Amino acid sequence: QVQLVESGGGLVQPGGSLRLSCVASGSISSIDNMGWYRQAPGKQPELVATETDDGSTNYRASVKGRFTISRDGAKNSVYLQMNSLKPEDTAVYYCNAGFGGFVVAWGQGTQVTVSS
Repeated sequence: QVQLVESGGGLVQPGGSLRLSCVASGSISSIDNMGWYRQAPGKQPELVATETDDGSTNYRASVKGRFTISRDGAKNSVYLQMNSLKPEDTAVYYCNAGFGGFVVAWGQGTQVTVSS
C-alpha cells in the first residue's frame, strides 16, 4: 500500500504564491506517476498536473504558465508550485499516486483559498 501526506495549503491573496508538498510512504516502488487534482465547492474534481517517472508533465490549460509540478530524485515526493494565484484556483487540492494508468493512492486533501 501507498500512503500520501500533503501539506502547504492556506489562504493567499490574488496574485500570491503557494507551494504544496506530498510525501509518499509504503510501497513506493509501485508508483510510476504522481499528480495533483482539485475540487472546488459544488464542482467535479479536475486534474491539475501530473508527472511521470520519466519526467513527462501534463497540466490543465488554466494553470499552464502559473503552476509547476516537480518530483524529488527519489520519486517519493511531488510538489506543486502555484504562482499568480486567482480566486478560481480556490479548492481542496489532492495529491495522487498511480501505476500503469491506475490510481493507487490519494492524499487527504489540503485547502487552498485565494481571496483578498
